[in-house]
Amino acid sequence: MFQLEEKIWFWALCVIPVIIVIYSVLQLWKHHTQKKFADKALLKRLSPNRSVFKSVLKIVVICLAFASLTIALVNPKVGTKLETVKREGVDIVFAVDVSKSMLAEDIAPNRLEKAKQLVTQIINNLASDRVGIIAYAGKAFPQLPITTDYASAKMFLQNMNTDMMSSQGTAINEAINLAKTYYDDSEQTNRVLIIISDGEDHSEVAAKVAEEASEEGIRIFTIGVGDVKGGPIPEKRNGVVMNYKKDSNGETVITRLNEETLENIANEANGVYINGRQTSEVVDQIRDILNGMDKTEFEAKQFADFKDQFQWFIGLAILLLFIDIFLLDRKTGWLKKLNLFNENL
Repeated sequence: MFQLEEKIWFWALCVIPVIIVIYSVLQLWKHHTQKKFADKALLKRLSPNRSVFKSVLKIVVICLAFASLTIALVNPKVGTKLETVKREGVDIVFAVDVSKSMLAEDIAPNRLEKAKQLVTQIINNLASDRVGIIAYAGKAFPQLPITTDYASAKMFLQNMNTDMMSSQGTAINEAINLAKTYYDDSEQTNRVLIIISDGEDHSEVAAKVAEEASEEGIRIFTIGVGDVKGGPIPEKRNGVVMNYKKDSNGETVITRLNEETLENIANEANGVYINGRQTSEVVDQIRDILNGMDKTEFEAKQFADFKDQFQWFIGLAILLLFIDIFLLDRKTGWLKKLNLFNENL
């Protein structure tokens, strides 16, 4: 486990492209100026040991040194000691719909990104609850088991996309059945399943499965993302919309938010349906619901001692700068024999 103390310093890495651009412009200027002074053959005779490779190597070393210094300023810390702590909370599993219909842009920026935003903000407002993540489309797939590591949860969440499932569709019942396996029967914690979807369920048995989950002590809350008026499903290439999904008759497919399905699922499992358009309202409502639940005490392992690692990166930066100082622009014997960049032609 590691932490990054001062992430703001990552912006300093933007200097590296600037260095590369300045170097490239300078090389072009030198090349253009030298052509005015003499032809290529004469320049070769005047400076036979000039090395293009060495000048490129020097700029690479400088960039690496600057990157190392930037990481040192960020100050990564590594956890060195695990300890068991007692916490009180609720076990929450997020089931995120990653079917192709979640690409519809009837809610900005699209349904899937909105779903990720909602889950991230809910996690940011949790105290000591445990969370797990499921991705589902035609099938459900476990992303993250129950954990108190919120950073890992948000990392897994951001990596979710509509291409991770080969089986398309929206089978909410699959997500509910998988969620049942997430909870530890030996720890009688309050169990919450939050389903984020556009409600286009193609299984037609989700309400029945939700009722069965309720009998096992799982409360299901559903959050709808999208618009009841619907929108087309864009087909993109390199981030540019090339077309919209068509049906077998060549008509553009319009996918709509199905609130009725999501309401039925929530009602069958002693939960509530929430429209996900307003992020702050969703977060406030979920927080109030969770605060009203009894918290169960459980044990969790966490890193208690983190040690600074900036000194290693400072050392590497200094070493690279020393290397750069002793790197001359002249060719060296063994490099000259390699004839890199066809310099001996």
